[in-house]
Amino acid sequence: MKTFTEESARPFLEKLKGWHFKENAIEKDFKFTNFTQALGFIVQVGVFSEKMNHHPELFNVYNKVKIRLNTHDAGGVTTKDIELAGQIENLI
Repeated sequence: MKTFTEESARPFLEKLKGWHFKENAIEKDFKFTNFTQALGFIVQVGVFSEKMNHHPELFNVYNKVKIRLNTHDAGGVTTKDIELAGQIENLI
């Protein structure tokens, strides 16, 4: 599976508001009004990720959620990550 470099991922990330390339992954921080909204978002991401069989790293503190995507078995960012990031954006 082909992996993206920061440079080759740039055109795709420009279309995904707030996503950035960091250490062979793409990341985004989200902020919600409260914990309940943050948790609901995490559940939605989890359900969709399970359907894609592609699971993100999720970090949560109260109303903040950080998502980090990379394809572990490929050792970097692949089209699976770009597609999942796009689907996550559609949840907001």
